[in-house]
Order: sequence, then structure tokens, then C-alpha cells
Amino acid sequence: MIRDIVSIDEDVCDGCGRCVPSCAEEAIRIVAGKARLVSDRLCDGLGACLGHCPRGAIRIERREADTFDEAAVGRHRMSASAVSRDPARRPGAGRERHVPVVFPEHQGCPGARLDSWATAPAGALGSRPGDDQRRPTDDGAASDLRQWPVQLRLVPPTAPFLYRAPLLVAADCVPVAFPDFHRALLRGQALVIACPKLDDRRGYVEKLAAMIQENETPAITVARMEVPCCGGILQMVLEARDLAERNVPVEEVVIGIRGSAIARRRHDVEAASSS
Repeated sequence: MIRDIVSIDEDVCDGCGRCVPSCAEEAIRIVAGKARLVSDRLCDGLGACLGHCPRGAIRIERREADTFDEAAVGRHRMSASAVSRDPARRPGAGRERHVPVVFPEHQGCPGARLDSWATAPAGALGSRPGDDQRRPTDDGAASDLRQWPVQLRLVPPTAPFLYRAPLLVAADCVPVAFPDFHRALLRGQALVIACPKLDDRRGYVEKLAAMIQENETPAITVARMEVPCCGGILQMVLEARDLAERNVPVEEVVIGIRGSAIARRRHDVEAASSS
């Protein structure tokens, strides 16, 4: 098919590697001293890598290319994550508490730019000197969001704010329906959101498994709506935990359509295997 896709001029590229971490799909690698696109199927064509090339070697072109395949992206990440099982090479390995993580200036897709701004406990999140724990909004309320982006499709498993952070996996409707979302659920958590009914779920299980594997995730909370179709988000997390082969406690919080938390359930590995 004809579509937008990344093109890298190898004659201009000097192999600095600044484009590599900016690609959420991990579709760019340094090979023989040059940045190269691993596969057309791994590139979504959004151009998050553009602003990171100091030599201007990357551009978006419209040409015949294989269709972007999110399931292939998930498999690719899982394969790459095998390297990260070595603790010395995990994201944030050896990181001291409150050491700031500085992300380069981003000039590509704003939605794919990684950022974190909270002072995190136990080094769980990258922080910057002088940042407040919670930022007040105009009406005096305080947001407990500590990162960007939040959409599961846009958050790479290697995002620094995921390292050793409890993970909140929330259905898209939960923050709208549940008025106490920030205080009762989000505070102290790294966040990813997704819709199990409307999103293309290919690759989500693999991505969540890679997050669990690579970041020593201590606990996961799944916040979903009471409607039956929303149960798919819990199933994705439980499948990802099995795939990652890590005994991570999972708590399910069910939110009613009228805005109250109506149920809490734990899904321990032992309980799941004995049922």
C-alpha cells in the first residue's frame, strides 16, 4: 500500500543514535554505524523521531510500504526485551533516588514525547530539581499525573517513568466517570490507558508483558467500568502477566456508570492457577 513512512539518508546519518529512543515502536536501530529502519511493518509513519536528528537525515516520505502491524511491533519488543532481562542493562539500572531524567527537546509528534515531572519515591520516576510532588490546577485541585504520554499505544516499555513504579492500567472511560480518580487511584502510580472495546488490541498484551518484564513492576491496578465489554482490559493484563512470567499482584477496581467504585478484587497468580 502507499502510505507515510520514515526514510533515513545513510549518507547524511552519522550514527549518533539520538533517534533510537524516540521511536515508541523501537523500529530504528544503529547498524554498522548508521540508523536504519528495521522493518516497514514496525513504522507507524507519525515521525516522532524527526526532531531528534541533529543532521536532518530523517524525513517522512510517501511510498509503497508494508502495512503498519502493531502485533509485529509487540513481538519485536518482546524479542528485544530478552536483552533487558540482564539486571545490569535494565532501564534505570543503578539509578539513584531523585536523579533527574532529562529528555531531549522534541520537535516531532507532541503526543509521543516522553516526559515526567513528579518527585518520585524510591527512584520510581524521573524527576527534576525543584518540581513539586503535585501541581495545582486553576481551581485549586491538584493533578496526580506524573508523566506523558498516557495512552498505552504511545508509551514504550522502556519509558523511564515505568521503572519500579506501581502501574495503573485504566480503561479510557474511568477518569471521566470516577470523580475521585486522581486521589483514589492515580496517586503514586505510573499510568497507561486503553479502551478494550474500541482500540485495536493487537500488540497490547505483548507491550504490557514487556513493561512488566523490564521495569520490576511491583504491583498493577486495573481500573475498568462495570459494563461487560470493559472486562477485556483485565484479561489483557492477566495474559501479559502470564507472558512475562512474573508474580505481580493485580488488583481490579470496578467503577459504576454513575461514578462510584462498586467492587475491588485481587487476582493473585496462586489463586488464578488453583481455580
